[in-house]
Amino acid sequence: MRRFDLVLPNTLEDCLKILAERGAQAKLVAGGTDLLPQMKNGALKPAVVVDLSGIGRVRQVQNGNGLRIGAAVTARELELSPALRGAYLAIAESAAMVGSLQVRNLATVGGNLCNAAPSADMAPPLVALEAQAVIAGPKGERRVPIADFFTGVRTTVLAPNEMLIELVVPPPGAHSGGQYLRHTPRRELDIAVVGVASQLTVADGRCTKARIALASVAPTPVRATAAERSLEGQPVTPDAIERAATLAIEAAKPISDQRGSVEFRKHLVRVLTRRTLTTALQRANA
Repeated sequence: MRRFDLVLPNTLEDCLKILAERGAQAKLVAGGTDLLPQMKNGALKPAVVVDLSGIGRVRQVQNGNGLRIGAAVTARELELSPALRGAYLAIAESAAMVGSLQVRNLATVGGNLCNAAPSADMAPPLVALEAQAVIAGPKGERRVPIADFFTGVRTTVLAPNEMLIELVVPPPGAHSGGQYLRHTPRRELDIAVVGVASQLTVADGRCTKARIALASVAPTPVRATAAERSLEGQPVTPDAIERAATLAIEAAKPISDQRGSVEFRKHLVRVLTRRTLTTALQRANA
């Protein structure tokens, strides 16, 4: 690992000033569970590492007229947070699947998203809940739908002088429920071969809104829009769920690798979509 300068700003403004001065030479760190391994193996060689631990705004979780999650909130905090119950439970479920307990005590939601791995566990439920990424830069703040935040494998819309500061999740409304599930070869300490998040809102026995987001089947998280449309306005019966699960495969563009073939990943999309929709319906009706 090459030598680097460590900077600990106390305000968001100071952090942005450093990014404006150093740009691509600087990397942000909160937990370091993604950054440090990449620095050790030489994949990243920043001249400056900016520690976010002194910036209060990025470390808060607030639930009131929607959910706000600071980018430096840890996976363990989200896993245990009372704010992530009810309709937001899928976010807590995804956080609980990140690494080991030791990793979750350090790993942050912002790191999980900004690392932009196709298998990132915390991305699908945020996509399904239509979260927005709040990005700060030299021109102020801007919001980007989290579905548009990712531009490719390990790439995002962030410019070198910008940083993700929080996620804003709109209220899902009454009678809404969701779930996140993934398949891994091992129960823990592994990454998703396929991950699926489903979110349903129901009224009078019919689906008024459906969102299904898939991970590890494309360079970025993807929405299964055909499956969503098949559910909306319809009674959510087992047959309707099965039809949606089959349609979800259309959104998947997986590759074959040592962890799973194209055919296996498409099979998992159908199975996990069926399971998450079934649980999402149960939670929406609870």
